[in-house]
Amino acid sequence: MSKVAWVLVIIGAINWLLVGLFQFDVVAAVFGGVDSLLSRIVYVIVGLAGLYTITLLFDTQRVRDR
Repeated sequence: MSKVAWVLVIIGAINWLLVGLFQFDVVAAVFGGVDSLLSRIVYVIVGLAGLYTITLLFDTQRVRDR
């Protein structure tokens, strides 16, 4: 689960990088615009993955097991 969340966070970061540098939103381009239902679903999933990865920062047991 945490690897999937990290991949989604990285995808979101790359998307924001492209938005910042080139004003190009990959999610909107692929899924039919910023306001389309599919784009909004992707944005929500990536956002939830970001929130989930915050919990990984404070998971000291997982850090000790590595």
